[in-house]
Amino acid sequence: MDKNIFAKKVVDEMMEKDLFSNWLGIELLEISEGYSKIKMSIRNEMVNGFGIVHGGVTFSLADSAFAFACNNRNNLSVALDTSINFIKPVHVGDVLIAEAKEIHNGKSTGLYQISIVNQHNNTVALFKGTCFRTNKKLID
Repeated sequence: MDKNIFAKKVVDEMMEKDLFSNWLGIELLEISEGYSKIKMSIRNEMVNGFGIVHGGVTFSLADSAFAFACNNRNNLSVALDTSINFIKPVHVGDVLIAEAKEIHNGKSTGLYQISIVNQHNNTVALFKGTCFRTNKKLID
């Protein structure tokens, strides 16, 4: 099987069990080995007390893109270290796209850069994640 088709199959299996990503309304746009691109629409219940979207929502979108990119080789990988920079506020009605790119694919760790843009292609956040590879399979 083509490695990118297999990567998509792994992520489809992950999404089936990922209740939180489903609650966020995440849609898979593109999956290939070591890469993911996803999107979601911002809803009213995602707003904080300042009338803007809670940073945890943007972080969670990036974290899902990170998980899909670092796990799609079927090697169960968990977050070892993550960080995010919030560049611009996010508002109800915005549509966010998170694109995860692999920077390093090592035997026991991986490094990923995730950019999050809104519907106007303005960068709203930048996320960096390092994962640890467990050498366990996600699917048979």
